[in-house]
Amino acid sequence: MFFTQYYLDCLSQASYMIADEKTGRAVVVDPRRDVSEYLADARVHGFSVVGVINTHFHADFIAGHLEMADRTGAWIGYGRRAETEYPIRKLADGERISLGDVTLQIMETPGHTPESISVVVYERAEDTVPYGVLTGDALFIGDVGRPDLLASVGVTAEELGAMLHDSVQDKLMGLPDQVRVFPAHGAGSACGKNLSTNKQSTIGEQRATNYACVPMGREEFVALVAAGQPAAPGYFAYDAELNRRDRVRYDASAAPRPLTREHFTELRTAGAVVVDARTPQEFAAGHLRGAVNVPADGRFAEQAGTVLNPSDELLVMAPQNREEEVVTRLARIGFDRVAGYLRNPEDALEELSAEVLPASRVAAAELRDALAGDNPPLVVDVRTCGEREAAGFIDGALHIPLSELPRRTEELPADQPLVVHCAGGHRSSIAASVLRHRGFADVSDVLGGYAAWALSAQTAVPAAV
Repeated sequence: MFFTQYYLDCLSQASYMIADEKTGRAVVVDPRRDVSEYLADARVHGFSVVGVINTHFHADFIAGHLEMADRTGAWIGYGRRAETEYPIRKLADGERISLGDVTLQIMETPGHTPESISVVVYERAEDTVPYGVLTGDALFIGDVGRPDLLASVGVTAEELGAMLHDSVQDKLMGLPDQVRVFPAHGAGSACGKNLSTNKQSTIGEQRATNYACVPMGREEFVALVAAGQPAAPGYFAYDAELNRRDRVRYDASAAPRPLTREHFTELRTAGAVVVDARTPQEFAAGHLRGAVNVPADGRFAEQAGTVLNPSDELLVMAPQNREEEVVTRLARIGFDRVAGYLRNPEDALEELSAEVLPASRVAAAELRDALAGDNPPLVVDVRTCGEREAAGFIDGALHIPLSELPRRTEELPADQPLVVHCAGGHRSSIAASVLRHRGFADVSDVLGGYAAWALSAQTAVPAAV
């Protein structure tokens, strides 16, 4: 058996190829949209990709099933409850797919979404203990899939939570301890709240260490799993729906192109949004007025999908020689309206100097002084609920997680200085740039975030009595 995991750090997303080396027949599970790596591996090993399986309608990225099917002629498989605009093979609970000696068996595991399935992998058809199970978003390492995403229109979180209880507690925990667990996501994904950095585990390890795998009743399970879930990024519903549709295929050869300064300026003047993917420090030193800072070094795709709109025309300003990478990462979440990008960003900013502004960033000590002054700013905390509860918070701060900020800006005063903070200073630069883009005139963010604020509290000199 050939078995490999492809892991995309930016989205904490795992996909898989399983093949029988004797027959050369292969199946790819949960592929991303840019499918060249799978195709290259298949060519090197002499495999024929006969099938593509999605464990569910993904909400955090655009899956590459259509691209794989177009390039290989493979069938596209989903759980039997899936409904799509394109032809699919509906896979029933218990159905076995033979690749030769290597055999896949479908296990319906609804709960994260109604159509969710897991794929049980046998090295040999006659084996009584499976090699492993690809659990999609039903079971993660250290967690389970959240049942509250908008991907499941028409089904309540409570109904999905009850389904997830049965899928995890009865079906997946019914497998032998030694069966390997291969999830669709790892730490950092918004599809759960407590995901591990480990990329594989075993059923036995999860039975012993995963809070959601401890035997319990449905009501207790649903309450435990639903508690403390972070707000879903705004693009999740868009991607979940796009994965059902017969959408435009991704074509790397037709990617957006470099633009002249004149054309870039024309598009920007006409309303295109500038996505500045440089570091917060570079952005603060000077950026185009109205640009949104989403640093490439980080969870770029997820954060871009959180604060940008897929209907907007986008212009990319990225670190030198990373422009095409940024465009590809936007395409992975279905943000295809990228008109082009500027090369040599520093030279471009010099030429466009009349439109270049610095971004205000303040030290924690400066914020303390400002809060004690005559015109104190409103502090906006863009961390998640879990971060805030675990680390503490600044008294009087308005808590709006970054994932909720684009739809909650009306809660912010236009006539008061705003100071944004996150945990360490990365997300606050994103949030502050979004607010400036939306017309807020006096916005700063905190250098070092809440970590710097907490440290400054330890070193602050007590006032004289």
